[in-house]
Formats: sequence, structure tokens, C-alpha cells
Amino acid sequence: MTSKAPHVGATAMAAPSLALGMIGNCTISALVDARACIVWSCMPRFDGDPVFNALVQPGPDGSRFAIELEDFARSEQWYEPNTAVLRTHLTDVHGNCLEVTDFCPRFFARSRAFRPVMLVRRVRPVRGAPRIRVLVQPRYDWGMAQPALTRGSNHIRYVGGDFTLRLNTDAPVAYVLSGEPFVAGREYNFLLGADETLSGGIGDTARHYEQETVSYWKHWTQRLHLPLQWQEAVIRSAITLKMSLFEDTGAIVAAMTTSIPESAHSGRNWDYRYCWLRDAFFVVRALNSLSEVGTMEDYLRWLGNIVAKTGSGHIQPLYGIGLEHELPESVLPHLAGYRGMGPVRVGNQAAEHFQHDVYGNIVLGAAQSFHDRRLLHPAGAAEFERLERVGELAVQVYGKPDAGMWELRTRARIHTSSALMSWAACDRLAKIARALQLPERAHYWQQHAQRMHGEILERSWHAKRQVFAESFDGSELDASVLLMAEVGLIHPTDPRFVSTLDAMEHTLCDGPFMRRYEAADDFGKPETAFNICTFWRIDALARTGRREQAQEIFEAMLAVRNPLGLLSEDTHAATGEMWGNFPQTYSMVGIINAAMRLSAPWDSVI
Repeated sequence: MTSKAPHVGATAMAAPSLALGMIGNCTISALVDARACIVWSCMPRFDGDPVFNALVQPGPDGSRFAIELEDFARSEQWYEPNTAVLRTHLTDVHGNCLEVTDFCPRFFARSRAFRPVMLVRRVRPVRGAPRIRVLVQPRYDWGMAQPALTRGSNHIRYVGGDFTLRLNTDAPVAYVLSGEPFVAGREYNFLLGADETLSGGIGDTARHYEQETVSYWKHWTQRLHLPLQWQEAVIRSAITLKMSLFEDTGAIVAAMTTSIPESAHSGRNWDYRYCWLRDAFFVVRALNSLSEVGTMEDYLRWLGNIVAKTGSGHIQPLYGIGLEHELPESVLPHLAGYRGMGPVRVGNQAAEHFQHDVYGNIVLGAAQSFHDRRLLHPAGAAEFERLERVGELAVQVYGKPDAGMWELRTRARIHTSSALMSWAACDRLAKIARALQLPERAHYWQQHAQRMHGEILERSWHAKRQVFAESFDGSELDASVLLMAEVGLIHPTDPRFVSTLDAMEHTLCDGPFMRRYEAADDFGKPETAFNICTFWRIDALARTGRREQAQEIFEAMLAVRNPLGLLSEDTHAATGEMWGNFPQTYSMVGIINAAMRLSAPWDSVI
């Protein structure tokens, strides 16, 4: 995949797709389509009000921030290398060309991170005299409230009941207000954010913010420990994962969107703008493998607050990014949905579930902090004492039915993956105790781990099918049992694991792509492949010695990324089309893990 990807179109308003770029600064983010239109951005934080909602409200009723080129012919879009700064070239039928640069400012100033609620758009003519129309159409209250407008000589205020945005611009304010086309004969800058005046000039501020933001991301990327192969894919994945961190609290969201269906007209439309402890663990581990431990330290702040807040009680599988524990799920019928495929949901009922793998994910997410001496705040005895409370919960729920990691709403079983994570919690606590020189605690946790280990292997094994099943005493296949090898419960060359992998390839796979499970769920049988399962398959194949096949599947996954190297949650096996919320951190994690697993070593070339 090249760094620049062409897009061709002729209509003034492109149909929604996931050929989107993401910009962000660990406070807010935005999704930009191939024609430089911002179609999604929640403010003042990731799970806030989508002030630009055209992704789930197609057509003229959607809110967007568009830079429209008159007589548009084609576009070309790419990221400034090793950054989260997005550039789009728009060319008209006469050959006139315009460049749009999009980013959210992020850099260090006055000994702290500067990451304001702000979108910066810089427009400059590249060739000829392009004629543009600027449409800034924010909406509030999930599209139901149109803001009141006030204006100054170089700004427009979009006033809502609870929130006001200010656009500072050196473009003609009259043209922005009217939507009148004008010739872009020079550079123009648009800074949309909090209702505050700028301390400097508009153009000078935008140029300074761009320079510093580019510098920040290049220096951040420079410190990554990269594999020899697939470096561009890994860098793009790492930057995307970093942008999914809400730095104020340390929470990591599963995706930036809500209600992108898992497949066409499926009704599998969920709100992913929250922090799942399971997903966040995988993000932290992937970035740790690249030696980016700062995100782990930020996340552990959030995780520590979750543990402290719940005491010795039930821990939910997900929380709001500000530690909110109530995320009531509702449907917004006035929004049409992605491509008209509603419903659009806000909130997520899964916060009310009992998903017993959560305790293992907490321990796994925190484990490295007890062993890694690079950290500014390495964990010690006090942190271990709090983590042991989580371990006790893992012991209590072990062997009890739950909703499972796939969040089934109408069926409870003793899921193998949940039992596996209870074992992982005890196993890692034993190792932490040994590192802290606490032999009695190490023995205590090791005893629990040994007891669970034997029972998991016995009760999840289905002798007739020669597979590890998705639940104790069950018979159905589920891709999540591939985590047995990944977290170390079983050696990947164990004949039982190998036969399970073989059965999954026969039953769950459509070519290179893997579905989650074979049984029907609340909505029937899934139509699309679940990307992280495909990456689990890649990992399992590599661990069992089938590296060539694993690499072929990895290359197939890289081929179905969007033109900017991003993945959503699901892939349609026949068409290669992306479905599900976007960009999906789980999927971006898979790219990093596969590259690290499969790459040739550096010493093979140096």
C-alpha cells in the first residue's frame, strides 16, 4: 500500500464510507473523508456530542465541516509521514489543485501537554486558482439543535445551550457564513475550538501549531522499537492507538464511533466510545511491545481509580472515560444511521453485564508495571495489595456463567475465555509476588492457578470433536480459545491446541478471514469476519510453526485496510469491505502484534 491513495468522485456530497482519516490529540478526534470533509467529531471529548455527525446522518441533514472544491475531479490523501497530520489534495476538472491540512494540536509547552479542544484546517492553493466553498455546520444535542451564530471581524461563534464553539479564521467571514464560493488565491486557516480568543495571529498560530504538532509526532515515533518489516503499517497503527487514549484520565476508547453496523442492515449497531478493560489491555500490551510505555502509565492511572472506586465489589467490563459506571443505552430515531442503516445508539448496555474475564484483563494490563524499571512510577507493594483484591474477585467468579467476551445479551455459560482470564490473573499475581519477594503470596496464587489450569483443560475439551470448546462441557467453536496459547495456559504445539486451530480453520474461516463463533447469537449468525480473530489466527499459526501461511493471511489483512492504513472492527469476506466501528483499536493492535511476531530480525540485514 502506497502512502498516497487516489480517490475519484463527481458529486458534491460523497456517500458515507469508512475510507476515512483520523486526526486527534488525546482530547478530541475527528474523521475526515477522502474529499477533506469532517464527517464525525465529538466534543468536548471522545464520548461527547457529535457536533459533526454526517457519518451517521447522510445527506443534507447531517452536520459537517466541508472544504468543497468547485468542479471537483479527484483527490489524493496521505498522512505526513510518522505523524497524525493529514493532507488532502483536491483537483478540479481544469487542473487547479488545493491542499487541505488537518490536525488537532498536540505538543509540549510550559512543561505540560498542550492538547486543546481544537480542530485546525489549513488550506492553500497548490496549482492555479481553485474555487472553494467552506461549509461549517455544527449541530448540538445529537443533531437536534442548530446553534445561534454571532460573528466578529475574524471569527464566528456557534452558540448552544451548554456548549459554544468559536471558529477563528483569516478567510472572508461573509463567505463562510453564506457558503458562497470564492477563489482561494492564498493560504487560509481555520481554527475551530473552545470559545476563546487567540493570543496570536490566526495564520501565525496555525503555522506554529502545525510545526509543533508535526515535531511532536515525529519525535514520539522515533522512540518506537519497530520490527524490520511492515514498519509503515506498525507506525500508523501505533499513532492511531495513541490517539485513542483520553489522556486527561488515562482511559482508552475501543473506537471513535457509534453505530457503524457490523454488517449491512444487521442491527448490530453499538456505541464503542468507552473504555473496555479487555480492549485497553490489548492496546497497552501492543504499545509496550514497541517500547511505548507512557500509554500504559496513563492507563494504569485510570485503572487504579476503577479498582479504588469499586473496592472489593463487582467490576464492570467497561466504563465511561471519566470513570462513569452508568452508560444507559438508548436509540436516537431522528438519526438515519450509517448509509441509512440505523439504529443509532448512545450508551452501551454491556456496562450492566457480568463478564468474568475482566479481572484477568486488569491484572494482565498492570503486570508489566511491576517488572519494568523504565517507568516513572513503577508499581510496588501498595499496588500489589490493591491488585490482589482483583485477583480474589477472579477466584470468586471462576467457573460461574457469564455473558462472555462477546457480550451475549440473552445467554450465559461458563465461557472458556473467562475461566482462562481468571487463571491468567492468578498466574501473573504469583509472578508479581515472586518479583516482590513475597513467597507466601506467590504460593497462594500459584495454588489457585494450578487448580484452574487442570480444570480448564479438562472441562473445555470436547473429545469427539477434538477441540477446546467455547464453554465448559460445551461443543461449539469460538475463536477466543486461541488466547490459551497467547496468555500461556498451553503450549502452542500441544496436539489439542493444534487440532482446535485446524477445526477453526475449517469451520470459522472464509479464506483468510475468521468469524468469532459458529453458533447463532441474539441476531442470528454473524455475516462478517471479526478482525481481531483473524489476527489471533495469525498468531496461533506462527506459534505452531506455520509462519508462511500466517504471513499470507497477514498480507491479506493489510490489503483490506482503508487507503490510509486504518481498520474497522469487521471485514466482509467476499467484498473486503470494512464494517463496524472505526477505527477499531482491537484491529490496529492486531497489525502490531502480527508484524512483531512475523518480521525477520534486524540482525538479518545489519
